[in-house]
Amino acid sequence: MTTTTTIADLPTLKGQELGTSDWYDITQEAVNTFADATGDHQWIHVDVERAKAESPFGGPIAHGFMTLSLAVPLATATYTITDAVMGVNYGLNKVRFPAPVPVGSRVRATTTLKDTEEVAGGVQNTIAVVIEREGGDKPVCIAEWVTRAYGKPAS
Repeated sequence: MTTTTTIADLPTLKGQELGTSDWYDITQEAVNTFADATGDHQWIHVDVERAKAESPFGGPIAHGFMTLSLAVPLATATYTITDAVMGVNYGLNKVRFPAPVPVGSRVRATTTLKDTEEVAGGVQNTIAVVIEREGGDKPVCIAEWVTRAYGKPAS
C-alpha cells in the first residue's frame, strides 16, 4: 500500500498510515559497502567468521545507522506528493534500534504521517517510520523523520 497526495491535501492524512514498502535484502556486500563509506569496520558487521564465533547475534549484523539510512528509500516508497518539486531531509526527532538486523534478513518500512505544517514554499512533515525484519518479533528501527516538501514557486 502506498499513498498519493498533494501538498494541499497532506493535512487530511495526519495520523494515518501512508503505506508499507517492499522488502529489502540485507546482504554482506551492502554491509561492507556501508562500512567502507562510513569508516565503521567493527567486526560484528564485517568479519563474518568472527561474528559467527563470538557475536551474541550468531553472525554479522547491519550497522544501526545503515538500518536508519534505509529509511530514505523504504519510507519514500510508501508515499508520493505529486506536486512536490523538491524534498529535503530536515532531521530526526527520535531514533531507536530495538532489535538487530542479521545479514541475510529482509526489512521493510511502514510510515504514518504524525504531523504536517506549512513552511515557506511548502510543508514540513513529521513521519513515524517503523522498520521491521521479516520474521522478527519487534521492530529493528523506530524513527521520527522530519522532511520538507516544496512546491513550485508562485510566479
